Amino acid sequence: MEQEGGNGRLFFRGLQNRSHEKMKLRKRKSTLYLSPPNSSERSGDLLGENIYLVLFTIALRICNCFLVQTSFVPDEYWQSLEVAHHMVFNYGYLTWEWTERLRGYTYPLIFASIYKILHLLGKDSVQLLIWIPRLAQALLSAVADIRLYSLMKQLENQQMAKWVFFCQLCSWFTWYCCTRTLTNTMETVLTIIALFYYPLEGSKSMNSVKYSSLVALAFIIRPTAVIPWIPLVFRHFWQEQKKLDLILYQFLPIGFITLSLSLIIDRVFFGQWTLVQYNFLKFNVLQNLGTFYGSHPWHWYFSQGFPAVLGTHLPFFIHGCFLAPKRYRILLVTVLWTLLVYSMLSHKEFRFIYPVLPFCMVFCGYSLNHLKTWKKPALSFLFLSNMLLAFYTGLVHQRGTLDVMTHIQELCYNNPNISSASVFIMMPCHSTPYYSHVHYPLPMRFLQCPPDLTGKSQYLDEADIFYLNPLNWLYREFHNDSTLPTHLIIFSILEEEISAFLISSSYERTAVFFHTHLPEGRTGSHIYVYERKLKRKLNRS
Repeated sequence: MEQEGGNGRLFFRGLQNRSHEKMKLRKRKSTLYLSPPNSSERSGDLLGENIYLVLFTIALRICNCFLVQTSFVPDEYWQSLEVAHHMVFNYGYLTWEWTERLRGYTYPLIFASIYKILHLLGKDSVQLLIWIPRLAQALLSAVADIRLYSLMKQLENQQMAKWVFFCQLCSWFTWYCCTRTLTNTMETVLTIIALFYYPLEGSKSMNSVKYSSLVALAFIIRPTAVIPWIPLVFRHFWQEQKKLDLILYQFLPIGFITLSLSLIIDRVFFGQWTLVQYNFLKFNVLQNLGTFYGSHPWHWYFSQGFPAVLGTHLPFFIHGCFLAPKRYRILLVTVLWTLLVYSMLSHKEFRFIYPVLPFCMVFCGYSLNHLKTWKKPALSFLFLSNMLLAFYTGLVHQRGTLDVMTHIQELCYNNPNISSASVFIMMPCHSTPYYSHVHYPLPMRFLQCPPDLTGKSQYLDEADIFYLNPLNWLYREFHNDSTLPTHLIIFSILEEEISAFLISSSYERTAVFFHTHLPEGRTGSHIYVYERKLKRKLNRS
């Protein structure tokens, strides 16, 4: 009996020991779960990722910034830097979109704050005014890149995140756009960061307040930013159990706060209460007046726009769509939905679909991750083809309009007769930046092109009238020699047509700048600067 009792005590002691072991295991598991996944996060690493990865991404985007020395579209200056320059320095030019209150001051206010700080420090040189805003945009794009990597690491694993990250960094269109001061660029940055907090299956960083705040901010900056988020928000609402709480305690308060902030900012600068988001949607969507700036067939995004933006990523995107798990269908639906909605609008541009490009990189990453035999050739092909496009578009294509403004800067700061100088830019309107790239109150003029808001059937803007007969227009406009500008800037394609005026008015070509290998329409391959030589004319007389 004693032996049986002893065995019994040993048995219960064994059970007790095992229960202690289980408790210890649970405690260790709980500790591991609650602690950061690696020591780098415990040490306060940047953005929750390895500090070397973060620094590499920032360094890459800074290099990216300095290796993009070309112009893309007028909006990268006229809807941001030109407005900010006017806000801070009280001279410059605001386009019709601001007089008609179609654009809000929230996005330009970011750059105006930078300009104001530089001005107060006495460091508002023209080069800093040009590059500091672009560097700020580059840093924000780097943050978005890192958030995309972190999200994929949560949803999949580090290996998968690495391939998505690679696809994102080597995308030629991302390289081309991500450091430009475009509202589309900020929209894309906010979309990626919002996706990091969006409740995707498997995400550990989901936060409805943060993602909806970022979406609301993107909407304030560019109202069409809501388009990609319609299927995503609908999915979130459909899957949310507490639907009423989501609307009453998150969506409505956030929407109210951000919209109120936008109204207050625009009230300060417009001088009256203005809901610019409604004006924007009314003009571009309801009235479809964006067609004034060009229109394309309905299939353009599918046949040209989307393939061009994806570039050589396209076959990997298609391959990845068949490989990705079902939980990523919502991302594919978002891409297709965005393409379809924008296809309904007549005015189409490549940059409009830029915000969904990072979504496509997820599928491209899946494709690369599943490649075995052809992985190295595929990586080499992707990298080399995209870098070739990135460097060509960033350093060569359409660089003349920026180079000529550098020439005007030199005219302002190195010319002893600057007080009598004036410039007339006889190019398609908004071809060049303006005072943000000169930073001197030099009298300048360009051909105007506001759209018709009155409903006239045969409406022609100033630029259209000029190009109907440039020579006659010049003789009518400058019938008095005293009104002639000292400098004319034209595309090479116009030179022959107005040569009689140039000779009779004593203009001589003083500078030539390469612009593009692909001239079309009113755009020439080179830009010419003509200067009026008054002394020579006096000597002849």
